[in-house]
Amino acid sequence: MPDAPHDDFSGRLSNAGGRWLVTGAAGFIGSNIVETLIAADQEVVGLDNFATGHQSNLDEVKTKVGDDRWRRFRFIEGDIRDREACARAVDGVDFVLHQAALGSVPRSMADPLNSHDSNVTGFVNLLDAARLARVKRFVYASSSSVYGDEPNLPKREERVGQPLSPYAATKAINEVYAQVYEQAFGFPSIGLRYFNVFGPRQDPNGAYAAVIPKWLSAMTAGRSIEIYGDGTTSRDFCYVANAVQANVRAAMAGDAAQNQVYNVAVGGRTSLVELFGLLRDALSRHQVHYTKEPVFGDFRPGDAMHTEADIGKASRLLGFAPTHDISEGIAEALPWYLGMARRTAAQ
Repeated sequence: MPDAPHDDFSGRLSNAGGRWLVTGAAGFIGSNIVETLIAADQEVVGLDNFATGHQSNLDEVKTKVGDDRWRRFRFIEGDIRDREACARAVDGVDFVLHQAALGSVPRSMADPLNSHDSNVTGFVNLLDAARLARVKRFVYASSSSVYGDEPNLPKREERVGQPLSPYAATKAINEVYAQVYEQAFGFPSIGLRYFNVFGPRQDPNGAYAAVIPKWLSAMTAGRSIEIYGDGTTSRDFCYVANAVQANVRAAMAGDAAQNQVYNVAVGGRTSLVELFGLLRDALSRHQVHYTKEPVFGDFRPGDAMHTEADIGKASRLLGFAPTHDISEGIAEALPWYLGMARRTAAQ
């Protein structure tokens, strides 16, 4: 990975000015975005209902940025399914970075109606509130899941298949609504199709935890881990710093980049068996020696077999340049995961 993106990203952000709204601000990706914006002396509004986010994430950001900078942050506890909360959140805002959603394919399989309410109704509520408030830029989190059963690799933005889960359907519907709002109302937006984002503040607990925090939590505790399928399933794992960069670049992008969707990934592929080896090796460098072999189970319904992104479009039109590959991301994030494991063990 390059040492830095191919222009002065930090300098451009510091000079951006304006006020930012981050929905899902207490969540994993949202809190990392909030930290980056506040560290660059931006004015930030956060919106979260704590359905999947945590106050501890915001507390951690406050500690990292310091009390003086933290005064630039205003938090609204509210739900994107509430139109009045959306209207309050976008008031006086220039840039919206919409991260709030009920993530997880398995969660949507177990409870499709709640996924729809948050991810579709909530999305349209916020999109319309931003339109009425004349927000300058609206950037939203889509997902690689929209590629569905489209078989070709790498995934390119113009080729999508049929969604394989209710979660994938909600994200595909978001993209349709974003397009309609541009055509009907002239309100521009940018969608970011995330590929398996991981990093600090990603919750390792619960039935719907993502694979990297879930496995690290189990491995540090000496528990067995389960691989769904035969281990050849592969993903384009994207460190959270790359996702943060993509959001900010999209918000600062010119008119030619608007009303489109972009892959946010590294542009590589790691199988689950390879991921297991990477995590085991990384833990050993921190004197955590995991000796168990994984247990193989049934393939998980709703999941795609392989994902790998073509990030050329994001590079050309947004200036996106990933700073971390999967190994670099694991190395940077591992101290946080180990700290979380120690805190959990002490409770």
